[in-house]
Amino acid sequence: MPSPQQARAQASAITSGKSAPEAEVSPTSQLRALFDGPHLSPGQRRIAQYLIEHITEAAFLSITDLAERVGVSQPSVTRFAAAVGFSGYPALREKLQSIALGTLAGGPAAEENSSNELQAAVDAEIENLENLRRDFADPDQVIDVGRKLSRSTPLTILGLRISASLAEYVAYAARRIHPDVRLVTRGGSVAYDALLQSREAGGTWVLAFSMPRHAQETLTAVRVARSAGLKVALVTDLALGPVADEADVVFATGTGSRLVFDSYAAPGLMAAALLQAMTDADPERTQARLEEYEQISDRHQFFLRD
Repeated sequence: MPSPQQARAQASAITSGKSAPEAEVSPTSQLRALFDGPHLSPGQRRIAQYLIEHITEAAFLSITDLAERVGVSQPSVTRFAAAVGFSGYPALREKLQSIALGTLAGGPAAEENSSNELQAAVDAEIENLENLRRDFADPDQVIDVGRKLSRSTPLTILGLRISASLAEYVAYAARRIHPDVRLVTRGGSVAYDALLQSREAGGTWVLAFSMPRHAQETLTAVRVARSAGLKVALVTDLALGPVADEADVVFATGTGSRLVFDSYAAPGLMAAALLQAMTDADPERTQARLEEYEQISDRHQFFLRD
């Protein structure tokens, strides 16, 4: 009889393709897709990030007001509009308004006054998860990257500073289904050594995590990995920015920022989805390794019997 974890691995395989033709794309995803293609300057990235974070309000601002909110000049806003493929700011604003109106039409906004700060933090995470659910309407990229991570031997998981907890979770789980997982949670020369050794040992991919505040040493480590010939899949909160620019594949999910310290419901689920895709990529290896681990854990009584 399979263990609960083995049964879940068998029953939870990700199905390729969109689940329904009418599946909506989240406003955040629409904006990221709009802004992700061009190479943007730091000032232009600030404009893009402001629009992503304040779409329902920012879409109706004049060019003067938007420039003041972001802290840039009006010509900078005009150049940004051109950089993302519009004839000028009016054309960009028209597009932003269509996205914003779609957001507003999706349902009544949460009544801030009717909830306390903890409830508001939960509401914000629910919105992050709703956006991620829309992104998962087409899971092909998750499936493809999961297959590549599964084939990379060794597989390196990188997470520095606050991102270490997500990396440790993925590495712990991935070791149940992958023969050689290497965890990197220290930066500097320690990270460089680990990345270079992983490549020399035959590794092809790194799964990296970069949560706010984004660490300079994470950017450096990603650059080292790329220069060594490793591909990088990045889980982060921003599709735009220096670390995302260096990665081969970016999975951008919102983080909860209503409390003093951020919460990671959506990034945690994104990590679990990649683990699921890895199990799907080689089901025979997955089942064999899980069975072996169950036998070892029973023999040595790793876990309490519930």
